[in-house]
Order: sequence, then C-alpha cells, then structure tokens
Amino acid sequence: MIEPDALQLDGVGIALGNRDLFDPISTVVAAGQCLTLMGPSGCGKSTLLAFLSGALDPVFTARGRVRIGATDLTRLPPESRRVGILFQDDLLFPHLSVGANLAFALPASVRPAKARRERIAQALADAGLEGFAERDPATLSGGQRARVAVMRALSAEPRALLLDEPFSKLDAALRGDFRRFVFEHVRSRRLPTVLVTHDEADALAAGGPVLRLAGP
Repeated sequence: MIEPDALQLDGVGIALGNRDLFDPISTVVAAGQCLTLMGPSGCGKSTLLAFLSGALDPVFTARGRVRIGATDLTRLPPESRRVGILFQDDLLFPHLSVGANLAFALPASVRPAKARRERIAQALADAGLEGFAERDPATLSGGQRARVAVMRALSAEPRALLLDEPFSKLDAALRGDFRRFVFEHVRSRRLPTVLVTHDEADALAAGGPVLRLAGP
C-alpha cells in the first residue's frame, strides 16, 4: 500500500562503473519524519541525495524507484520533482535582496504581486527576520543567512526535503538553534526529509531512523 505523502525508496542502488557504492536501499520516510544517512566519506551519501533530487552526475548509474506518495519521481527532471535541498553553504544569490531571494523560489501560481509580497513577509516572520526583505544578504549573519536559505527552500512548496550537512559550517552556539528551527519546520509541514551528516548530535536532533552506509 502506498503511504500518502511519504518518500519511498524501492531497491535504490548507485554504482560507479562496476562498483556499487552501497547495498540497495528500500525504506519509507513518513511525512514529517527525518531519515539520517551516516557513514564514511565516499560511501555515497551525497550521491544518493543527488539521485533523489534528480541531479545525479551521469558518471554514476542508478537503479530502483523513488516515489512521493503515488508519484513516481524516478524519471522526472529535477524541476518536476518538488524536492527541496539545503547544502553546507546557503547559496543565496548575492545580487538579489533577501526578499528577492525568497521570491525567486515562489511557484508561479502565487499571484498577484500582493500575494507574493505577503508570502515573503510571512516567510521572514517565520524565520524571525521581519522587515529584512530589502536587506543585502551580505549584511546578514551566518545564522540569519542559513534561516533565509531554509525559507527559500520551503517557499518553493516542496513535497520532500534533502539536507546535505547544512549544520556543519555553523559554530556550536548557532548549531543547536538552527537544528531546532529546521526540524520544527519539517514536522509542522509534514515533509519527509533525508539528512546527510557526520555528526551524531544532528541525528539525535532529527529524531528519526538512522541508516549507516558502509564505505567502499
């Protein structure tokens, strides 16, 4: 039976030439749950996220199926998957204001302009950054930039979220607060989420199952 809104991996494997990066994975990540992937560098964690997002480098070959609910994502292009992703770096566009960064991610269906402005204002309020729409991203602290990056990913209305070590570059004082911020949104928006990390504290904060991939 297909679980509504869940991210489902069915026999997913990735190979580089004749070498499998990891054993085939079959699992279900429920809505609002976070699956944590751990393992040594080179074991395929980030490569698996690339496959889930539709951005797998053609040097790799993949097998298996990926679904969100009843939607089969396996052969869909990235822009049709509605899968959000966060990286170690916030990747905010430096030539755009904070508000314009958020507007870039909004679906075209959000209109007219007033509705888009309201959506941006709400996202900033949710991030504790009211009134920051006209700010240059370069004027923000690292923690503020990270929150804007999260809200930009969520503004695109994803059906699932991928986290590729998004906490690793924050100092210890910010990391705990940012973890809570991210996982509160994961749960409140019922997003099935996959986290790649080397930090056991990240896995503990995520609160979901942990899958440890073996090295090559």
